[in-house]
Amino acid sequence: MPAANPYAVDPQFRTPPRERQPLLPELRIGVLLTVAGALLGVVVGLLWLWLAPRVMLVATSDAIRYVDPEGEQRAGADSVFALLGLGAGAVSALAAFLFTRARGGGIAVAAGLTLGGLAGSWAAWQLGMRLGPSTDVVANARAAGKGVQFSAAIELGARGALLVWPMAALVLLLILSAAFGKREEDPPPYWAGPVWAGPGQPVGESAPPEGGHIGAVAASPGPESGAGPEPEMGAGSGSGSGSGSGSAEKPENGQGIVPPA
Repeated sequence: MPAANPYAVDPQFRTPPRERQPLLPELRIGVLLTVAGALLGVVVGLLWLWLAPRVMLVATSDAIRYVDPEGEQRAGADSVFALLGLGAGAVSALAAFLFTRARGGGIAVAAGLTLGGLAGSWAAWQLGMRLGPSTDVVANARAAGKGVQFSAAIELGARGALLVWPMAALVLLLILSAAFGKREEDPPPYWAGPVWAGPGQPVGESAPPEGGHIGAVAASPGPESGAGPEPEMGAGSGSGSGSGSGSAEKPENGQGIVPPA
């Protein structure tokens, strides 16, 4: 019979293996979040079409000119799109966190929010451009007539605004998971771990020292423990020559040498 391993860990102290979640539910959650983001992008696109400032043009006898050449309407349209993406990312991240809080989130939630944010941003951009005024400025000027103001097409000049939605969703998901996410069980205290056992001894649980202090040292035995006081140094036996009092004689010559009697 082989000898027991003296360094074996007690089974009750072994870390249980983490259960692997099935792949199909993970894919289902990722696809659901992606589709939800794309549908939310339709709402964002309609809001962008409604709230974005318009660039107004006017047709003259010789050209098509801006009504306000120094206006900031195009930059304003980009800003409105970015703010709408920021709000959509916050809403989607909060909804995804509440929906998946019981299961503890996972990579599927982050991937679904990322893909859903990109799909929603692209859908909002394309929907706002297609439902807005046409990009054919000449046809719009002919339809409006000479001297009549008309709106130019809504365009997204800053394409980086498409990334605001997914980035905002991931940052908010990280904050919510860190603050209110599902917590794992705390590990046992250090004194409850396995102890090293010698050959032939079972591996058990090390209990904390008495008194609750680490490194407690046992008190040295005192008079009450049965050990008597230590003998005094220099005490005689009482059998010496002279007075026989047991005390050492003091040298007379001051050099530490006792002269012979």
